[in-house]
Amino acid sequence: MSGVAELVISLDDLSDPQVIALLEGHVAQMREVSPPESVHALDVEALRAPAISFWAARDGDEVVGCVALKRLDDDHVELKSMRTLPARLRQGIAGQLLRHAVNEAREAGYKRISLETGSEDFFEPARSLYARYGFVQADPFADYTNDPNSAYFSLQL
Repeated sequence: MSGVAELVISLDDLSDPQVIALLEGHVAQMREVSPPESVHALDVEALRAPAISFWAARDGDEVVGCVALKRLDDDHVELKSMRTLPARLRQGIAGQLLRHAVNEAREAGYKRISLETGSEDFFEPARSLYARYGFVQADPFADYTNDPNSAYFSLQL
């Protein structure tokens, strides 16, 4: 992470055009790399649900990433919509976002964070990141089912 400025990561209301563009790009890319039945990325409207907390990461005036937590129950949240601006990949942004989400979940009293990501080669960097931060492979959770295109991870807090 050397050379990466500390980002400002703050709750966001999903109204900033940069945030919307980042999320639209995320959903579009997920639809390109995964079969339709295996795309679980949420669009902007879905991310506005009351059970979801959404944060945007800014480097100055530029939105460079985002992350969300979806409440599943009193003890369990799901990591959603973790995305780094494509031009800013490999700069430590994802690690900062992941640490932020884990800290927020811990401070809110949750006991577990789970996530779904792709099993295809495209998603290997994401799977490696989650493993570096202590997430372990897990069974499907919430409404997910066994899907050969999905990988599930969980972190006990």
